[in-house]
Amino acid sequence: MITAALIVAAGKGERAGGGVPKQFAPLGGKALVARAVEALAAHPGIDSVHVVIGAGQEAALDAALAGRKVDGVIIGGAARQDSVLAGLETITADRVLIHDAARPLLPTAVIDRLLAALEHSGGAVPVLPVVDTLAVHAGSLGETIDRATLVRVQTPQAFRHDVILAAHRQWTDVPATDDAQMARAAGVSVALVEGDTMLEKITHPADFAAAEARMASRLVSRTGMGFDVHRLETGRPLWLGGVLIPHDRGLAGHSDADVALHAVVDALLGAIGAGDIGSHFPPSDPRWKGAASSRFVEHARDLVEARGGIIDHVDVTIICEAPKIGPYRDEIRARMATLLSVDIARISVKATTTERLGFTGRGEGIAAQAVATIRS
Repeated sequence: MITAALIVAAGKGERAGGGVPKQFAPLGGKALVARAVEALAAHPGIDSVHVVIGAGQEAALDAALAGRKVDGVIIGGAARQDSVLAGLETITADRVLIHDAARPLLPTAVIDRLLAALEHSGGAVPVLPVVDTLAVHAGSLGETIDRATLVRVQTPQAFRHDVILAAHRQWTDVPATDDAQMARAAGVSVALVEGDTMLEKITHPADFAAAEARMASRLVSRTGMGFDVHRLETGRPLWLGGVLIPHDRGLAGHSDADVALHAVVDALLGAIGAGDIGSHFPPSDPRWKGAASSRFVEHARDLVEARGGIIDHVDVTIICEAPKIGPYRDEIRARMATLLSVDIARISVKATTTERLGFTGRGEGIAAQAVATIRS
């Protein structure tokens, strides 16, 4: 069974305020649509992730995803149902999860429940009970409504692809409130699974603060430390923090020997209990001979994200007598921020000497240590 995820991110999001549509606005340092993409892409039951955007939003999506690739980008229509239909017509799959980018915090357990429900039903939606008293608004307070028979419906909504595509194609009624409404109208049995308060929709400016609070309530802060050292050797380029620095010697190693990035990788891996750089990229493996250490950093970043982690801060200290790191500090910070997909304000780079003591003091090599703080 091939399962695809379709993220609807084509709206204008004007009620949320800000200078960009809400799906491209940041939440905890990452755009809403990026968080939705990461959650769905990380699930082992999902084979591909596709995003539907509005015409002219391609650059905004690229910036929001910060280098992360999706399996397809589709231009949507004027209304949500037009956008979903465009996506359904494009993708090829047995099952599809249709999700709104405005619900960026997507627990793995909800996806598990939806996929399990599709084993015996043509569709499934996550729901939450209604806990407030409901009443008719008639200028003044009207009659109350029995909330025991009501639920709040969330996304993602899961369907057999052929079933929901047919339902969309035959829909001719007023604008649909969601895809499940179309499925029910087509005679499809839609199962209910337990939803999650993390999936609350972001609509208004205050919803961003509420979402940040929900994230914080479920995340634990973790710290990892990393240390690396390489000797200096004539005839090699000097890479530090992902930046090529002019110097009479470079660092020797199986890869490009970037001690700063190696220390960052070990710090990130340590924070999630995932071993060390050598266990992921053994120096005995010829694939990593001369490899750019940026690949190692991106691997560690992806592991953090796959576990639902957020990189809060990385602090790196480079230990050497020469070259001077100060002139390259901001360039190194910017490069690390790009590799880690975080704001540059979350990256600190410092340099120190050992007062001419030890191998770094004698100019024989360069060392680096790093501390990474994540929430997961």
